Amino acid sequence: MATLQTNPREIIRLAFGKTPSYFAMAILAVGTILLLLVPLPGFMLDLLMTLGLMMSLLTLLIALSVKSPVEFSVFPTVLLVSTVFNLALSVASTKMILERGPAFDGQLIIAFGNFVIGSRGTEGLVIGLIIFIIIIVVQVMVITKGATRVTEVAARFALDSMQMKQMAIDNEFNQGAISEAEMNQKKKDLQKSMDFYSAMDGAGKFISGSVKASILTTIVNIIGGLIIGAGIRGEALANAFGIYTRLTVGDGLVTQLPMLFISVATGLLVTRSTSEASFDEEATKQFSTQARIYLIAGFFLLLMAFIPGFPTIVMLLLAGLSLYIAYILSRREWRAGKEHENDVARGELEERNPEMAPVVPLDTLSLELGYSLIPLVDKEQGAELLERITRIRREAAMDLGLVASPIRITDNMRLESHEYRIKIKGSEVGRGKLRLDQYLAMNTGGVIDVVPGDPTKDPAFGIDALWITDEYRDKAERYGYTVVDSPSILATHLTEVIQSNAASLLGRQETQNILDELRKKYPAVVDAINSIQGFNTASLQKILQMLLGERVSIRDIVTILETISDYAAVSTDVNFLGEKVRIALSRQITNQYVDDDRILRVITIEPSLEAMIMEANYVSSGSSLKSTMSIEQHRAWINALLNTVQAVRNEGYYPIILCASAEARPFVKASALKADPSLTVLASLEITSDVQLEVLGEVRLN
Repeated sequence: MATLQTNPREIIRLAFGKTPSYFAMAILAVGTILLLLVPLPGFMLDLLMTLGLMMSLLTLLIALSVKSPVEFSVFPTVLLVSTVFNLALSVASTKMILERGPAFDGQLIIAFGNFVIGSRGTEGLVIGLIIFIIIIVVQVMVITKGATRVTEVAARFALDSMQMKQMAIDNEFNQGAISEAEMNQKKKDLQKSMDFYSAMDGAGKFISGSVKASILTTIVNIIGGLIIGAGIRGEALANAFGIYTRLTVGDGLVTQLPMLFISVATGLLVTRSTSEASFDEEATKQFSTQARIYLIAGFFLLLMAFIPGFPTIVMLLLAGLSLYIAYILSRREWRAGKEHENDVARGELEERNPEMAPVVPLDTLSLELGYSLIPLVDKEQGAELLERITRIRREAAMDLGLVASPIRITDNMRLESHEYRIKIKGSEVGRGKLRLDQYLAMNTGGVIDVVPGDPTKDPAFGIDALWITDEYRDKAERYGYTVVDSPSILATHLTEVIQSNAASLLGRQETQNILDELRKKYPAVVDAINSIQGFNTASLQKILQMLLGERVSIRDIVTILETISDYAAVSTDVNFLGEKVRIALSRQITNQYVDDDRILRVITIEPSLEAMIMEANYVSSGSSLKSTMSIEQHRAWINALLNTVQAVRNEGYYPIILCASAEARPFVKASALKADPSLTVLASLEITSDVQLEVLGEVRLN
């Protein structure tokens, strides 16, 4: 029979459903409460006080080593537990001191009392009390008060800036600078930071409260000791005063030393900002940057050493140390300067010199806003646009198979206040004006009556529209207008720009990223593409750009690559392979244009005209197609095409040109491209058999 092998920690977890750390915390919490009630032997009191001192020292060392206050997010709770624990020990020790008097056997308290007071009688008692009072004053008036004030200010500023920081994170995500996982992690870290400073704002009061309690405990110990020792036990007044004062000072120092460590840890945490280095690393770096400050300090101490009455030896030692550090740092600066000169000589300093910095690449996709449109991206005022841009990029990935390029949003004072501009690689591709307090009512057909408003055009599609106020919104919708708000207008325009310019957004690096990501699941497909002679990433990019240029989704990238692999043995010409890919994606292309009844309404081309177009074209160098038609033939063909297309549009249908031959389709598209870039041209092989064709017209020269 097999034996289950587990460690003791796992056995406890399986038996009780909790880890040992849970039971340790539970025992600590319950034991702290019991300290207030249960009398302790001297050994146990020494053990617990030593434990408290050790934990407070560990807390201080952790505060010194963390790079960010949030890394020690449990500190507010540690502060509370330490305060309660030390107060409970103080109550327990006070009870033992008053009960046992001269017979008190807490060695740690006695040792601290003897160390401070010594054997100097009344003089030692007075000195011990003064030292204890000074420690209390320093902790209350300097460390605790300062740390509490810094915590309050830090908490207020952290909470006030939370919305701006969240907006900045959302903007980074919308621009593509960070992934969704990174965005969520940044928001979690930001929330932890807010929670930390909020908790510290109240936790700082624990320390100041414990110090005040220590002062009260000291007074109670001395007065209570005199009453019990001299009044009840009949001890001599001077003897009672000496015993209870010595024990009170020892007790106060033992309980206050851990709180002093905690107070310093609190000050260190709340006065530090987030950094990539710990406190000791930062301090070492920042105190060793310039040699001249140590040189000046050394000469100053050297002069002071010769002033009568000053400690000459001490001053000389410190002056020598300072001058030695200055020498070491100056040598380091000299070596750095020589390396700098060598870099300049080798021409390697261009990146470090701002005047010689390399040209920063243009943003692939950017949005510029006039100052009156800033509320669209201001989270405090709604910031609807940021959320919409996130959805736009996600929808582009779903519809086109292309992760939209980062969208950088900036304000541009050169634009009109209500104007926006969309750019691709620094070139303007769209522009419009918005009225944030009004709505755009578009006449998409079927409007039965007009409403008052300012005439305009929809910036995305050029549809006739009106700017209307909120009071006419319901009426416009009843009359058949399509009514949208400003964020929707801009989001729609941005979506249209991405879809119509998707080919421009797909660069060489993006293509390589697609292959790298695909390799994780389909290594055989990627290896087959890479093994094709005369075919590379640039070739694949051109094919994908051809598809995106005609709004064909590349999301089924596996089918695209498999088709390329299948036909690459015949030809590696990108136009040939692109058409074969379209045929392989026939169902996807068909579903893109058919209606709910599986009817596809098309415009056909007279067979003789289609043959003439195909014969009059040739493949130029690269992937572009050029026509050898005469000017008269080309003009006649384009006029016939545009007349037929316009007639179909007047009937309310979207014009789709259908070529009988798959070989003719790219030539028809290329020759009609300048006349109407929005035309959709399909080949008969791209239409699935379950679709019913309805011919709306035929393009013919006569």
